[in-house]
Amino acid sequence: MRPRLAAFPKCFIDALVVDRTMTLDEWIGIGATLGVEGLEFYSGFIDDDPGFLERTRDSLYRHGLEMPMLCCSPDFTETDPERLRREIDRERRMIEITAYFGGRFCRVLSGQRRPELTRAAGVDQVVRVITGLLPFAESHGVILTLENHYKDNYWKHPEFAQKMDVFVEIVNRIESPWFGVNYDPSNTILAGEDPLVLLEKVKHRVVSMHASDRYLKSGTIEDLRREEDSLGYASRLSHGVIGRGLNDYDRIFSTLAAVGFNSWISIEDGMNGREDLLESVRFLKAKIAQHFPG
Repeated sequence: MRPRLAAFPKCFIDALVVDRTMTLDEWIGIGATLGVEGLEFYSGFIDDDPGFLERTRDSLYRHGLEMPMLCCSPDFTETDPERLRREIDRERRMIEITAYFGGRFCRVLSGQRRPELTRAAGVDQVVRVITGLLPFAESHGVILTLENHYKDNYWKHPEFAQKMDVFVEIVNRIESPWFGVNYDPSNTILAGEDPLVLLEKVKHRVVSMHASDRYLKSGTIEDLRREEDSLGYASRLSHGVIGRGLNDYDRIFSTLAAVGFNSWISIEDGMNGREDLLESVRFLKAKIAQHFPG
């Protein structure tokens, strides 16, 4: 069985979360025109209200779409116990909502790379928190996916596990069928590392993927480093149409195919709207047909 395609509204995220100039139902309507089988949701545009959740589920059904993946950004490196408890409670609720929509995967992150937190203490805390959530995830039939992440749109500090060695250490310390990796090749590039090297280290743990391509509108990776602690993504950074950036999708997909990957691939496209998303869908469908058996 080949991997299935979903889409994430990267190009509409501020409209959905900040400005509220687009409704989730409108995004579902756009998603239905893309030729994908599912839409990945983001916790920031979900209203935890029974009526909203029911209407959204009905809209997905009407348009013949699944919600396979819920993209959450829990901050598990919080050093304040009460704030950490709220982050954990929020993730538990997102696991419930993932199951409500019939989803299989709910993202977790390590958290922000706070200057006061040592690597050892941070790794221990993240492993403890995620491991503690696994029985709850299992009871809902949901797999927690740790993404090799750059930075949530609305965080100040970059991802604690942004660097490959920290990410791999966390992954290797959590052994469970209810935990896996959401692989995003572009984020490895932003860490100044090789996405193919990371993939080799975690390929047997990859259960879902973000298909993305990145480019710098100006400057260098070193310039980006100096802007890491600005709120959200640095202005010089942009997502682009898949296949036109820095990632080698032939090597990525051949590696995943060799280990039997057949799960969801969610498209994170550039900031230019539906036409770019359609270009990315066409590119990825061709590459999936080329590298994965039918």
